[in-house]
Amino acid sequence: MLQVALGWELYERTHSALALGMVGLVTAIPVILLALPAGHLADKMDRKKIVVGAQVVFVSMSLALAAVSHWAGPIPLIFGILLVRGVGQAYNNPARSALLPRLVPGEVFGNAVTWSSSAFQTAAVVGPAMGGFVIALEHRATAAYVLDATLTFTYLLMLLAIRGDGEVQASATSLKPREKMTLESLVAGMRFVRQTKIVLAALTLDLFAVLLGGATALLPIFAKDILQVGPDGLGWLRAAPSIGALMVMVGIAHRPPMRKTGWTLISAVAGFGICTIVFGLSRSFALSMSMLFLLGGLDGISMIVRATLVQLWTPDEMRGRVSAVNSVFIDMSNELGGFESGALAAAVGPIAAVVSGGIGTIIVVAAVATAWPELRHLGALIPPEGDQPEAAA
Repeated sequence: MLQVALGWELYERTHSALALGMVGLVTAIPVILLALPAGHLADKMDRKKIVVGAQVVFVSMSLALAAVSHWAGPIPLIFGILLVRGVGQAYNNPARSALLPRLVPGEVFGNAVTWSSSAFQTAAVVGPAMGGFVIALEHRATAAYVLDATLTFTYLLMLLAIRGDGEVQASATSLKPREKMTLESLVAGMRFVRQTKIVLAALTLDLFAVLLGGATALLPIFAKDILQVGPDGLGWLRAAPSIGALMVMVGIAHRPPMRKTGWTLISAVAGFGICTIVFGLSRSFALSMSMLFLLGGLDGISMIVRATLVQLWTPDEMRGRVSAVNSVFIDMSNELGGFESGALAAAVGPIAAVVSGGIGTIIVVAAVATAWPELRHLGALIPPEGDQPEAAA
């Protein structure tokens, strides 16, 4: 809902593709700069407390955006608010990701990731559609920001209700002595990812594929100028990828574990690139919705594989730091991908930007499959006996 509101308001007030891209840039900067200390903190403190603090920041910033929207405040102030929100996101992402393995047994963690991702995609379906509907009623984004703050506060209350034996279920390594933050501890997550080739290959594939092929930042332009479907249509365009991802994730949750995970991941990301190209060339709302639906489903496969690999192949005492590295990859692909799309669209137009991005995604798939043959040969997601301790060392 927040993303739809931001995209619509900024394009209505600026008519600038670059302004849409700047949303991703100002959000990604703090995540990238603070990822390593945030990951270290997630491994040395109660992870639930970190996530709670981040939600307080999110609620406050959504209310600030509502105020700026209501009084038509300056555009730079919006980007300043997003920068502060990005700081909260930098600390929230690794702590939240590393929290889930403490809440469920290891033998069902892969299935828990699928259901967790499905819950996220459900929200990503309802949120954009609701945001577009609210904007269409009000002809401004203020109410969408207020609703976002209200729902985030509801999540905060639910998070506070999590209880365990002395909070151990919500805490990562709080029973261990706190270590000082050193360069060695900060880069441990990066070193683990570099040494675990399967994880590195999956993260690299996702990073460059979404960085080049992501078209969501430009959806306000397609909704208003190309497809001419207004804010309601923008809400559905934004929701379509999540609808596809949700259906795929629910289907995967009810099926046996993947046996040819590597080829499944490679094929899914290549299909993502093809759907992006067709979307960029489409002038039909129905065809555009179909392509977004398909690319969302294919991206859902990638999300499940990546999340499960990162968590199952990582020792618990390092999950915060490795999740922080994963957050950098995700935000560089999503947020910087939005900036790349906006900047390229400002230079060559939105259609050329989207189509060239889809072509770039396919090239990346071929390059990663060639550079890391381990990914092509990956079978089950669960690491072979003995691989994880060696990689952790």
